[in-house]
Amino acid sequence: MFHISQLIPIPLKEQNIGFSEVWKTELDIQAARRCFISAPSGKGKTTLQLIFYGIRKDYEGNVTLDGRNIRDLGLNDWAEIRQKRLSIIFQDLRLFPNLTAWENLKLKNMLTDFKTEAQIKEMAERLGVAEFLSKPAGILSYGQRQRMAIVRAMCQPFELLLMDEPFSHLDAENVKKSCELISEECKSQGAGYLIASLGDTYTLEYDRTIRL
Repeated sequence: MFHISQLIPIPLKEQNIGFSEVWKTELDIQAARRCFISAPSGKGKTTLQLIFYGIRKDYEGNVTLDGRNIRDLGLNDWAEIRQKRLSIIFQDLRLFPNLTAWENLKLKNMLTDFKTEAQIKEMAERLGVAEFLSKPAGILSYGQRQRMAIVRAMCQPFELLLMDEPFSHLDAENVKKSCELISEECKSQGAGYLIASLGDTYTLEYDRTIRL
């Protein structure tokens, strides 16, 4: 899926980055693989995921998607990729605060009509946030919003799920429930995931650990 060649974000270029399996080297990220990215703060975990998602472009080197340089992808290309191939749980969540939680979820699902309303509500129920669906996302606690963002990421087809500190404000029980939902959805779609964390591996299974 992705191939990295001599990649280095501009903000990290002048730093002594030390050992890295990603920066200034060669790396393949396969769609069906389950990868854990571990690194201290400031080493580029978020940047890497945003590069893959086509948001960050301030880097040197090359990133290809199925052999095509992602710098050559246009807006329509990215729209299709983000609707059908890549899903993401942003660290800052990026929910629309003035919309209800339900409207946030429906807005995502409208792009692909991937889940039924019953399926979306069932996922929210599993994560303990169904009772908050009618409330504006902006007034929910961070942990509640984090679980809504997880449900939202499941409301589309994908080959690879990008996750940036997706459970940082959840207790152990809610992390477990979230991991179960994510694992089941990835398995049903034959998809992989790439999760970035400061070190906690949670209860997910991994084929590979990548160190920045």
